[in-house]
Amino acid sequence: MVDWRDYLEKNQPRFLGELIEFLRIPSISALPEHAEDVSHAADWLARRLAEAGVENAQVLATGGHPVVHGDWLHAPNKPTVLIYGHFDVQPVDPLGEWERPPFEPEVQDGRIYARGASDNKGNLMVPVLAVEALLRAEGSLPVNVKFFFEGQEEIGSPQLPAFIEQHRDLLACDMVLNADVSQWGENQPALLVGLRGACSMQIDVRGPNSDLHSGVYGGAVRNPVQALVEILASMLSPEGRITVEGFYDDVQPLSEEERAQIAAVPLDEAKYKRDLGVDALHGEPGYTTLERTWARPTLDVNGIWGGFQGEGAKTVIPREAHCKFSCRLVPYQDPDKIVRLLTDHVRRHTPTGVRVDVQQLSVCARPYLIPADHWGNQVAGAVLEELYGVRPLQIRMGGSVPICGLFQDVLGVYTIGFGFALEDERIHAPNEFYRVSSFRRGQLAYGMMLKRLAEAR
Repeated sequence: MVDWRDYLEKNQPRFLGELIEFLRIPSISALPEHAEDVSHAADWLARRLAEAGVENAQVLATGGHPVVHGDWLHAPNKPTVLIYGHFDVQPVDPLGEWERPPFEPEVQDGRIYARGASDNKGNLMVPVLAVEALLRAEGSLPVNVKFFFEGQEEIGSPQLPAFIEQHRDLLACDMVLNADVSQWGENQPALLVGLRGACSMQIDVRGPNSDLHSGVYGGAVRNPVQALVEILASMLSPEGRITVEGFYDDVQPLSEEERAQIAAVPLDEAKYKRDLGVDALHGEPGYTTLERTWARPTLDVNGIWGGFQGEGAKTVIPREAHCKFSCRLVPYQDPDKIVRLLTDHVRRHTPTGVRVDVQQLSVCARPYLIPADHWGNQVAGAVLEELYGVRPLQIRMGGSVPICGLFQDVLGVYTIGFGFALEDERIHAPNEFYRVSSFRRGQLAYGMMLKRLAEAR
């Protein structure tokens, strides 16, 4: 009988070629003109699951971009593991900053460059290949496995809350393995124990019925851009604390143990500033940089526009002004409540002489926290320590993975972060890449993980 590890080693050239084929599909979920490409990626992935030996591999409609599901359920009295990832990718703008075409993958110096290479197609392929190796070498899997890959993660998974609710029996499992996360470093593994939630909103401020001459009307009419700036300034203190009434009501203080876990994660703040090109860090007083980025809520203006923005001068009072802003939320904050508090605050602080509209821009993501001693984390920690030779750090992520909260709320299960991207791989930016070494190591990790999960319960 062929050893599953030998099978992986022998087939690496083929696997890399298949990943290149997958990466050529421009499955950009945010752009309507690429809707067919997202569907093409779903079809490709369903076929690839079937080729790996996964049963019932199929593309399922959601009312938006599709999902892909498949399973192998022949391990009686063993846990059922749902493996999650996404096959949609971010837009490629600014295209001029790419050193090579984003959908013409190129392998160079041990890296594969393409949009979606790290986030999330490379990481998504890893468990598929591990399952293929186990099935081809041993004829069976040590646990029951379900796959759930979505095509709308990059736009906030708008159809998935209803879809998961309607298909809870299809997706029922004992735990989820999430391939859409990263490790701390090439030689330092990590266990993800927390994610912030998120909500995004837009403010539209309108004043006179047209742009006005600032000499003729200046001093008589409220300026919408100035009014918008005043509204935004009312939401944050100069020190970085959010001043919206009730915003912190449900925020739980970090325990000494939680602060100690975060403090154990190394961070060179001088290098951090150099890498970002800033001369000082800024944020809520009383917390370290990692505490602020991982475990405290935030409010950030994402974009602001209004009035004349061309070269030279144009002395007008603009008729309207707009901004988009987002909040990152921490455990026990309810995103829907936060949206209400923000909306009420904006309306209360709108100056006279202008009209304001406030709208939510996307489905909110719930914050997520998993006990560090969860049995899945314990198994993942043991696998990572064996694979890397060092104990994994316990980390949180400042970003959001909306699906984790959905799985917890609807399926009643925790999600274990088990992906092999690295933070420097330029996800969402030009020249995204994925390390070939991570692609190979992740396959071993998933094979080891599935075997150890069979022994854990």
